[in-house]
Amino acid sequence: MTEIRQTDQYARWFNKLKDLRAKARIDIRIRRLSLGNPGDAEPIGKGLSELRIDYGQGYRVYFMKRGEEFILLLAGGDKSSQQRDIKLAHELAENM
Repeated sequence: MTEIRQTDQYARWFNKLKDLRAKARIDIRIRRLSLGNPGDAEPIGKGLSELRIDYGQGYRVYFMKRGEEFILLLAGGDKSSQQRDIKLAHELAENM
């Protein structure tokens, strides 16, 4: 199992979510990601990917993988904030 790490930005976003079912679905997808099964995920450039959760508002989790060492969860959002969230994920990754 690959270690999952998260930025403060991601943790704040996740902790603000009020929909408990959405949080559970996101947790399940991240667990599957750690086991090597990303499911519905697409590259967004510069080594980053978008994990798409088809539930509610269309939640998104932006992450980068560092070999087999760890996966870093950069940011989260939903379909309505997708472009802004992708830009933020790229900025966070550049500052790592």
